[in-house]
Formats: sequence, structure tokens, C-alpha cells
Amino acid sequence: MSKPSVELKAADLNPQGGVFCPNPKADMKLWNGHPRVFLDVARTGEARCPYCGTVYKLAAGEHVHAGH
Repeated sequence: MSKPSVELKAADLNPQGGVFCPNPKADMKLWNGHPRVFLDVARTGEARCPYCGTVYKLAAGEHVHAGH
């Protein structure tokens, strides 16, 4: 069974270029959540949650301009 995958737009990322998991876009229920973790999506275009295995990735053609 494959792990869930969530396609993101650049606007879905925070100013640092990442997202938190669990995430509402992943349609996770509160009762089966895990500790909140930051995932750096901007660096490679995708990131996998170490707890649940959900993959968050940028949609084709999306570009991130993250920085300090």
C-alpha cells in the first residue's frame, strides 16, 4: 500500500518554504494525528513526514521563492 501524497501550490507553503504535518490538506483526523513536525518542501520540491509517511510535494510548474 502506498503512502498518501499531498500536492501543494507555492502559496500553501509558509515563508520558510515548508509545511507542517499533520496538515488539513492531508485530510487527517485529529484522533489519529501525531506530533506536529516542520517539513522543508522548498529545498527539493517534496518532503516525507517521518511519522506517517505522507509525502508533500509541489505541483508541476510551481516555484518557491523562500528566504529570510
